[in-house]
Amino acid sequence: MNLLARMNDGPAVSSVSPRRELGAYEALWLEKGTTFKTIAEKFAADPTAVPSDFVSASVADARASEVLAALKKVGVSRFGTRLNLTGNYPSKLRDAKHPVEMLYFQGAWELAETRCVAVVGSRNPSEEGGRRAAKIARALVERGFSVVSGLATGIDTAAHTAAVEAKGHTIAVIGTPIGTYYPKENQALQRSIAEQHLLISQVPVLRYASQHVPQNKLFFPERNVTMSALTEGTIIVEASDTSGTLTQARAALQQGRKLFILDSCFKRDDISWPANFEKRGAIRVRDLADIWGALGNGTPAPAN
Repeated sequence: MNLLARMNDGPAVSSVSPRRELGAYEALWLEKGTTFKTIAEKFAADPTAVPSDFVSASVADARASEVLAALKKVGVSRFGTRLNLTGNYPSKLRDAKHPVEMLYFQGAWELAETRCVAVVGSRNPSEEGGRRAAKIARALVERGFSVVSGLATGIDTAAHTAAVEAKGHTIAVIGTPIGTYYPKENQALQRSIAEQHLLISQVPVLRYASQHVPQNKLFFPERNVTMSALTEGTIIVEASDTSGTLTQARAALQQGRKLFILDSCFKRDDISWPANFEKRGAIRVRDLADIWGALGNGTPAPAN
């Protein structure tokens, strides 16, 4: 596929077919019982393998055609892929416990190579929580960081929106396939990020379409793991004891990334996770200087 080959330009492109690898990877996900863990174990057992080593060419090509047709049906005509062992796959993603072998993207892939920090938290934050997320996103932009989040309602939306309004860069790592909008009210924001910034999805198109909402919800915490691996650190603005955000907190520590927790979280008497994560190495943020002290001042964006 010329489009994918063009967008997946790198040292290994001449030896693999991006379209066939896409189809083979999707075919692996259609096998019964497949999870990110089982796929990671399959490739860990053969570190030189690519998806087409496990799937016949005819099946891979058929699945690829199905994916392209499905994406075209929802209006996605331009996208790229990143495949492990090819030149443009970010090696930092291998720090995840069960790293993804392939992901989809729309937009400016080069943003994945910038200094990135995730800003995440509750889908139902307090008003002050939303303001804090926006303030942090603007401060990151001022220092040249790309703001990464998951495009959920609440903190994620506040962070993405503030980064865009501050004329910075933002990256959305979503828990649905590209071309699927969740939540629906963020459809315009998702499209804007896909066109002007960077949208990343590790969710297999055919597997997602073949199962129901309860099963597909499991893709959301997995994207948090990838989001953490993509970034230098994660800043948690606000979250409950049962928040999916804590999946990212655990991943950040496991991957050797910085984990920042706002001081306001520690002052709540209805949650216990902030103190638990601080004991494990998280940084309590009483002032934004605590973030810069751990990450450095970044590289301020040039004045327009």
